[in-house]
Amino acid sequence: MPKLKTHKGASKRFKRTGTGKLVRRHSFARHLLTSKSRSRKRRLGEAVEVAKADRAGLKEMLPC
Repeated sequence: MPKLKTHKGASKRFKRTGTGKLVRRHSFARHLLTSKSRSRKRRLGEAVEVAKADRAGLKEMLPC
């Protein structure tokens, strides 16, 4: 059986926590930040757990 290859784009965007959950960063946090409120920018800086609908696809992309 050949080895499973990790999807390198996904490995750069998603991290696995110690308990096995997948976390991601928010979008819309790179530029045009002057028009966004302080609380919104603070929320965008936090990592968030991946949605349930996306977990199955990510499990294939990140086998380890």
